[in-house]
Amino acid sequence: MNVIFLSPHFPLHFWNFCDRLKHLGVNVLGIGDCPYDNLAWEMKNSLTEYYYTPSLENYDSVMRAVGFFIHKYGRIDYVESQNEYWLELEARLRTDFNINSGWKLKEMDAVKLKSRMKDGYRRANVKTARYHLIKHLDEALAFAREVEYPVIVKPDNGVGASNTWKVTSDKELETIYYAEVAKHPDFHFIMEEFVPGHIETFDGITNERGEILFYTGQVMRVTPLDMLKGEGENVSYTQNVQALDDLSSAGKRVVEAFGVRNRFFHFEFFRLDKAKKGLGRKGDVLGLEVNMRAPGGYIPDKMNYAYDVDVYQIWAESLVFGENSSFPEYGFKRYVTHFGRGAEVSYAHSAEDVHEYLGDRLLLEKIPPVSISGGMGAQVFMAKSESIEELNAQADYILEKEKE
Repeated sequence: MNVIFLSPHFPLHFWNFCDRLKHLGVNVLGIGDCPYDNLAWEMKNSLTEYYYTPSLENYDSVMRAVGFFIHKYGRIDYVESQNEYWLELEARLRTDFNINSGWKLKEMDAVKLKSRMKDGYRRANVKTARYHLIKHLDEALAFAREVEYPVIVKPDNGVGASNTWKVTSDKELETIYYAEVAKHPDFHFIMEEFVPGHIETFDGITNERGEILFYTGQVMRVTPLDMLKGEGENVSYTQNVQALDDLSSAGKRVVEAFGVRNRFFHFEFFRLDKAKKGLGRKGDVLGLEVNMRAPGGYIPDKMNYAYDVDVYQIWAESLVFGENSSFPEYGFKRYVTHFGRGAEVSYAHSAEDVHEYLGDRLLLEKIPPVSISGGMGAQVFMAKSESIEELNAQADYILEKEKE
């Protein structure tokens, strides 16, 4: 089997995807914009061969790389990246080289455009926030007044919380319209009613028949937009999704509605923290967005620690065998929490204090690259806990601010 993995070097821990494939006897063929000599040794050891191109944005260069691999190794079975930014490049390569193991270019709008995602949630009988594609200011103002401020304005085709605004008045909406929307008529923006809730996810892996081989989920106490405003400070933790009938049922219906095959998936839902007219009651689950790749950051590692599994291995086996043979029986073992500290915040406790406080509960400490620290934290601690109460105590200690 031949698998092309795009940009395998970023984020740094993505070598794990390639490593598990290679250990199953797969030819793992990397294409990236990092010179080979600069790759981490784990990455080098996880690849059968690597093709360097100065830019993955140069499609002709990427095509030459794929052509080279086909000439040397034969037919390509999969093109993967596990990176939202490269999903359209994956699809274009599948289309041009007739690789039938994933979405083709013409199918991408349904899983990339936030407005089209609403259709999938609707097919799954999962309610979503009301929305409006912004074309004219007067229509946008009418929608915002109908659903009542605040509203959220963001790109219809966007990644994360970049270029996203929480708008609280007609004046703010007019400012954003003339500064962004009117100046970029070919770049579509979507406006959604504000949802008074927090994000819970449904994450997992399917085989070629669309059967779920593994699933779990995360609770995000801070929204992605607030993370960016707060310079990355956040708390998110694994939860026992198998015990939540409403979220598990909704997630499984969304997998079926979108026809997810041979993929990691990361679905975002809102759980209402309070009732809102036209949306639902406190505790109701609403669809937010779908992401057809592994959840970002260190979430795959959180899954491993929470369930005592290896999701990189499960994903590799889904491609090679179509089944989860290594961890067919799995269950939630513990909470695993990502604590992200802000970049310009003075905390009461040093990193050394945190190490001593957590002891053997500390699973990982990282300084993420600046390019992604806004959504993860300038410094990340990952810790295990046996209860929500213990988790809360850890958050209070790690994120306690230094008194002025």
